[in-house]
Amino acid sequence: MGIITNKKILDKIEVALKEIRPFLQDDGGDIIFIELTDQWTVKVKLIGACSDCNISMMTLKNGVEVVIKHAVPQVKEVIEISSL
Repeated sequence: MGIITNKKILDKIEVALKEIRPFLQDDGGDIIFIELTDQWTVKVKLIGACSDCNISMMTLKNGVEVVIKHAVPQVKEVIEISSL
């Protein structure tokens, strides 16, 4: 499996994350973009309060994923990498 390195696409993902980041930071958390795979899966890491919050998956799927897919419709899913 490869990684997509197209700067325009990656910049769109970063802009989308900047849009949602203040909401995460308000709750004491944040998000780090890890990579975009050639299967159009965005990998992120939730940090701070978001890393062990019991509703983090809901935030990821109903917040982060929606915003990223709006910015980059080719994205199939957003997953959290908790082991990094």
